[in-house]
Amino acid sequence: MDTASKTPWHLWVVGLVSLLWNGFGAYDYLMSKTGNREYLAGMMEPTGVSVDAAIAYMDAMPLWANIAWGLGVWGAVAGSILLLLRSRHALTAFAASLLGLIFGMIHQWTNPMPEMTDPTTPIIFSFVITVITVFLLLYTRRMIGASVLR
Repeated sequence: MDTASKTPWHLWVVGLVSLLWNGFGAYDYLMSKTGNREYLAGMMEPTGVSVDAAIAYMDAMPLWANIAWGLGVWGAVAGSILLLLRSRHALTAFAASLLGLIFGMIHQWTNPMPEMTDPTTPIIFSFVITVITVFLLLYTRRMIGASVLR
């Protein structure tokens, strides 16, 4: 039987939505790492952090926190692409992304941005990102178990 005919419709929906979601994460990463002031102004406004303080914070991040951030972002993008390619390696990519996310949050929580007047938005966003990443990890594992991913 043809493999494409065994692929459930929801894999394409989950894969495409996750690629869009994680694609925004990649965009955020690139805008943050390149110090795009206009972008950062919009992202920092709800927290009360100035663009200069945000750039200084990111520039001062230790190497391990930068590696964690990159692993979280690019692992998720790779996982989404691998899911769409029906590769079982999507599980490894999403697991790496979750590991990066956890270590990145440890850094953010133990070293909060100076000037932050309202941490509500970052806390909620971290929770949402974690829930989505865990869902993608579990979904991928389920698709491997159903022999959809090879």
